[in-house]
This record gives sequence, C-alpha cells and structure tokens, in this order.
Amino acid sequence: MKAAERGVWKSTELRRRLADAGLEISAGKMSALWTGTPTTIRLDDLDIVCDVLDCEPNDLLIREPAVVAARRPVRANVAAGGTVTPRLGRNRTLPPA
Repeated sequence: MKAAERGVWKSTELRRRLADAGLEISAGKMSALWTGTPTTIRLDDLDIVCDVLDCEPNDLLIREPAVVAARRPVRANVAAGGTVTPRLGRNRTLPPA
C-alpha cells in the first residue's frame, strides 16, 4: 500500500528505486516483499525501503499474534493440576560403604 501511495505500481519500479538508493535485491526477494510474504528482512534493508517509500517501519509491518502464539511450545500447567514427571539423572552407582 505504501508503494502505491508513492506512485509505485510495479515491483520492478520499486526494485529500481531501491537499487538507486544502494540496495540490490534479487528478483525472488523482491517478489516476496511485493506480495507481502517475506520470510526475513535485514534491518538495514528495511531502513532503505522506508527511506525510498518515505514511511516508518510501523507502516510496513503487520503484527500477527496468532502466528506468535502458535509457535510457543505447549507447557504443562502444574498449578492447574497437571502432573509432574521427574527427570532421571545419569545412572550412577552408590559410593563405597
């Protein structure tokens, strides 16, 4: 949306503008950025994107609390009546008597 607000309607145009600002992006990474599904982006690169689009990182990032919650490991809640399973240490022999 921010690109459209700045008159950039094609990913190739944004890629050219980013290159003019010193950020060379591969076609695959540009495609992910353009479609809104990038897996990663370096903060330095995000700074250049924001400079080119004259916006703030908040304007480009969308929080996804459900995705974060899904990645959390499931933990047993002992206080709510969950069971505790003891961890067994290494099998050690008893000291001499």
